[in-house]
Amino acid sequence: MTALKTMVGGIDHLNRCIGFIIKWLLLATTILSASNAITRKAFDLSSNGMLEAQWYLYAAVFLLGGGYAFLHNSHVRIDFISTRLGARGRNLVDIVGIAVILIPFCLFVINLSWGFFTTAWHSGEMSGNAGGLVRWPAYLLIPAGFSLLLLQGLAELVKRLLFLTGKEPDSIAEEGSQDTPIHVPAQALSTAQEGSR
Repeated sequence: MTALKTMVGGIDHLNRCIGFIIKWLLLATTILSASNAITRKAFDLSSNGMLEAQWYLYAAVFLLGGGYAFLHNSHVRIDFISTRLGARGRNLVDIVGIAVILIPFCLFVINLSWGFFTTAWHSGEMSGNAGGLVRWPAYLLIPAGFSLLLLQGLAELVKRLLFLTGKEPDSIAEEGSQDTPIHVPAQALSTAQEGSR
C-alpha cells in the first residue's frame, strides 16, 4: 500500500512540475506570437522558423498539459451523468472510464506516434517550408504528452480504488468542482427573480 501511495505521489509531483513549466511555455508562446505578429505587420518581415516555433510551443502546452489537467480534475467529463451520482458512483464511473477508455487509448497513441518520431529522428526530417525547423521535436511531443497522461491516469485509477476501499479521501471532491457549492449572493437572486417577472 505504501509503495502505491509513493508511486501516486511521485506521478502527481511530476505532473505538477510539468504544469509549472507549461505556465512559462505559455508565456513564451504568447511573447513569440505577439513578436511574430508585430514584425509581420510593422516591418513586413516573417520567418517560417519562428512561426513553426510558435506552433511547436502551442503543441507542447496542450500535449504535455493533459496529465496536469487530469491531476486537477479540469478535463472534460460527462457532467450530466456524474453530477447525478454520489461519491462512490462518480469514482466507479471514473474507474471504468480510465481502465476501458483512457489507458487503452493512451497506449494506442503512444505506440502509433513513436514510429513517426523515430523515423523523423533517424532521417533528420525537416519542414517543407524554407527556413523551417527540424520535425522530430514536434513528433516527440505526442508520445511524451500521452505518456504523462497515461501515468496520471494510472495514479488517478489507484486514487479511486483507494477511496472505494476506504483507505483515502475522495480525490474528485478535493480537486473537482462537483462538490464545490456555488455561492450566489441573495441580492443577485432577488434581482434575477425580479427581472424574470
